[in-house]
Amino acid sequence: LVWLLVLSLAWLGPALGGEDEDEEVIEEEEKEKKEDEVLSDEIKEEDNVLVLHEHNFARALSEHQLLLVEFYAPWCGHCRRLAPAFAQAATELRNESSPARLGKVDATAQTALATEFGITSYPTLKLFRDGNRTHPLEYTGRMDSRGIVLWMQRRAGPSATLLQDTDTTAAFINSRDLVAIGFFKDLKAEAAQAFFEVAAEMVDLTFGVAEAAELFQAYGLSADTVCLFKKFDERQTNFPVDPARGLDTAELTRLLRVHSLQLVMEFTNETSNQIFSAKIPHHMLLFLNKSSSEQLSLQDGFRAAAGGFRGEVRWPQGRDTEGGFGTPQAQCPLFPAQVLFVVVDVTGHGADVLPFFGMTAADAPTLRLVRMKNNRKYQMEQDNFSESAIRTFIQAVLDGKVKPRLLSAEPPEDWDTRPVKVLVGKTFEQVAFDETKNVFVKFYAPWCPHCQAMEAAWEELAERYKDREDIVIAEMDSTANELENITIHGYPTLHYFPAGPGRKMVEYKSTRDVETFSKFLENGGTLPEEPP
Repeated sequence: LVWLLVLSLAWLGPALGGEDEDEEVIEEEEKEKKEDEVLSDEIKEEDNVLVLHEHNFARALSEHQLLLVEFYAPWCGHCRRLAPAFAQAATELRNESSPARLGKVDATAQTALATEFGITSYPTLKLFRDGNRTHPLEYTGRMDSRGIVLWMQRRAGPSATLLQDTDTTAAFINSRDLVAIGFFKDLKAEAAQAFFEVAAEMVDLTFGVAEAAELFQAYGLSADTVCLFKKFDERQTNFPVDPARGLDTAELTRLLRVHSLQLVMEFTNETSNQIFSAKIPHHMLLFLNKSSSEQLSLQDGFRAAAGGFRGEVRWPQGRDTEGGFGTPQAQCPLFPAQVLFVVVDVTGHGADVLPFFGMTAADAPTLRLVRMKNNRKYQMEQDNFSESAIRTFIQAVLDGKVKPRLLSAEPPEDWDTRPVKVLVGKTFEQVAFDETKNVFVKFYAPWCPHCQAMEAAWEELAERYKDREDIVIAEMDSTANELENITIHGYPTLHYFPAGPGRKMVEYKSTRDVETFSKFLENGGTLPEEPP
């Protein structure tokens, strides 16, 4: 029996062991298969997006005239949000048989490609044209499917439609609320090429181009000119090209954006992007309740005042107004609109922005002027909605004769009893500018996830230094409080105010953890140099 048992084990042993060996062989074969797939230059697709890596990248460039590549990280939230729109855009372009295709590269796995193209943030989109991998073009369009499709279409075909006769041109102008037409006597000249560049970038505006002499005559032109035609306000705005200096693309882009806006805009979900992307330095806002006919009538004076601050092309005395576009400001300044006029319905889309102004719907009707570079807000001492009063107020702000109205919450009763001192606009200076204290302040927004993430570290830091007479750890809600000489552009922002006379504010830009904070404080507002 023992002998039979030994023989049985001898026979079964190789069979049982062979099962493990077979599994190992299968796993090894699958691993080799995956490696072969990665090493292959075969191009696979996911939702019509080419999946690219270092072994098939060159092939993709050679096979596709226009290839927009997204370099992404799998863990990146922005990349995940972009993915559906990117796939939709890829599908639309493929369905219309466009020469433009979309691809993607996992930059965390394909490090060689990420290094080659200087990828430092996610997502980064680059356009490769005609197989050239040394000078890809940065993507400058909107991060949505329609924006991506329009941007690629402008680069796949002519960016402006060639207009050859008066009937076609008239139909082209009437086809849209807004069109830009470049009239050039030579379409191969530098000015015309610059116009095509602008047309390729401004995908939300329809562009045409003309060189026929009859079209110059039909629209009252004698020299190269860019014309903006619109179905509102003034019907035609001309931007003549300086024959000596040509056409400046940035300048033309700015002017087209400014004059594409209505004289008075209404703040809605559809217009908000236009309002902010025009980059007009001042916004004059009329807050009103559109359900009130009495308040609606206030728009008449508001609109009348707007005309005086519309962007204009101004020429120095003695210069011929036929030429000049692109001339330096010292010789022939081009003034974009100084002030954009906007109506805000406090019961509609505008209700969301009221907290930014420290207002409620009950405050309407009222006027505010905002200086966009630092979000300073100016209020008339007494609301007067006449054209002359609005003009006088705006000019006084532009001339620096009006002080901004700064928001401030009321200080909490226990603001200085806890380790983290709670500052508001009214109390900021007396604490932060105390020459006997080293004050470390966190400027935050309650809704900011980065601020929420560092909250525990800030509390722990305050607890660590609560018995130090010379150190104060504080915080201020910058959505409810404003300071005259300090502008907060992002959250959280950390500023250190050292003790002593002639103190200079120091911005903290390092790691947000307790130990690094402590090193910064102990070293007098700087981080000690680490040994090599």
